[in-house]
Amino acid sequence: MEGIMMRNGDALSIAIRKKDGEIIVLTGPWRSCFKARLASRPWLRGFPLLVDTMINGIRALSLSAELAAEAAGERLTSRQIALALVGAVGFALLLFVVVPHLLTLGLNALSISGEVEGLSFHLWDGLLKFIMFIGYIACISCVPDIRRVFEYHGAEHKAILAYEHGENPVTAGTAAAFSRLHPRCGTTFLLFVLSISILMHAVLVPAFLSVWAPESALLKHALVILFKLLLMVPISALAYEAIRAAAEIRSIPLGLIARGPGMLLQLLTTREPDYLELEVALVALKEALGDTANAEIITPPYKRRNLNGKEHRGV
Repeated sequence: MEGIMMRNGDALSIAIRKKDGEIIVLTGPWRSCFKARLASRPWLRGFPLLVDTMINGIRALSLSAELAAEAAGERLTSRQIALALVGAVGFALLLFVVVPHLLTLGLNALSISGEVEGLSFHLWDGLLKFIMFIGYIACISCVPDIRRVFEYHGAEHKAILAYEHGENPVTAGTAAAFSRLHPRCGTTFLLFVLSISILMHAVLVPAFLSVWAPESALLKHALVILFKLLLMVPISALAYEAIRAAAEIRSIPLGLIARGPGMLLQLLTTREPDYLELEVALVALKEALGDTANAEIITPPYKRRNLNGKEHRGV
């Protein structure tokens, strides 16, 4: 909310612009629920990274919401934040897991899709999930507050690209010239997750049901939904390795094929930022890099706090 979260190794920075125009940056360690060896091992690191990103993202969202409420003379309680987050996760599972499955059951009743034991059921389920995902992003992008989030998303990409391309110094003006699309964006990761999930569900769910399928239709479909949720572990692992491989492809034709769909999807999840939003992105970038920065990053004045909220130095 009116800010950007960036990670650099074990360092986390969350830069937020308050309603009075002041920029606050919260700094601290990146929290991980997994051992370092597991979280960094190829073909295993995708799911731990996904979980850790969700946890730290929720943390950043909560802190930014508190700062916004603080400016209005209010403060969100832990209960309010927890209820909002539980509701959001529950809504996401309902919309992108349960509803597509139920809609595909409707198609089966109309003799359009096959039975749940067959390939066509899961291909239709995946197609409906993909359509709902794209439609959901397109719809929420029309909400002014979400559009602001997407503008900050674009600012994040521009700041990172300016730094990665060797600009020195990196300023809001130089960053503005870069693309708002980035090949390693989480949006591209989600697209890989959706694509791989469609393929894995189509193959593994029928295989699973061929080994054991409850006689009760209700129990069988509940089991299929649970199995799909469990498959998020290998799906996210494969998707993470796929996005890293796609980002490293140097061949232009192959790169366009591998990165093109994700970059196109970013046209929905990013918007062109203004100068003030780019300033916030540069503050987040500067604090995330810390002493490891190999270029000068020019920012406006800001205040730094620990993630526990204690203010300890102005910049």
